[in-house]
Amino acid sequence: MGMIQVDLFITLDGVYQAPGGPDEDRTGGFESGGWQGAYVDGESGRAISAVIERTDALLLGRRTYDIFAGYWPARGDDDPIAATFNAIPKFVVSRTLTTPSWEGTTVLTDTAEVRPLRARFGEVHVVGSGDLVASLLEADLVDRLNLILYPLVLGSGKRLFGGRTAPAAFSLVGPPRAFPKGSVSLVYERAGAPVTGVDISRQARRPTD
Repeated sequence: MGMIQVDLFITLDGVYQAPGGPDEDRTGGFESGGWQGAYVDGESGRAISAVIERTDALLLGRRTYDIFAGYWPARGDDDPIAATFNAIPKFVVSRTLTTPSWEGTTVLTDTAEVRPLRARFGEVHVVGSGDLVASLLEADLVDRLNLILYPLVLGSGKRLFGGRTAPAAFSLVGPPRAFPKGSVSLVYERAGAPVTGVDISRQARRPTD
């Protein structure tokens, strides 16, 4: 059985909107796009590329799909990221898209159609696509979170976790990995339901074993 993995760049206050450029996504009057660039370094770039190389299929929301479809095909296969994205199967969740322009794209009309992808592919990666990620979390269809946390706070913008998110626990996969310019890679896998109701003050009074 494969895994559905979410790849996101986020700030300390959970904003994922428009990391790559000022005009990437100005929804809601967002004026802070392009915040990732100041923290890019060779080590983090290689780590991101390694995740892309493992990707067997790409799953996107409509907004991110339109951005990718307008960019990666034109890059050509001399760009290793473009070569991967252009070659692998792509799935976009949309109720309005009927004729996708990016070769190798299949349109899914509902998140319920995402579940069978686990049986078809080893690693299905969701890049960006915050609205889709929220729907997948709500439907318990996220197996792993691949997050790169950046050392800044923006105060506004689209955030990873919102009111639609169903309660869920995740376990850390391996140690966090810090990069030279201050970003940190954190990988979490789904780990059942959250444990709540624990009185920390009582735990602190327990004698040590």
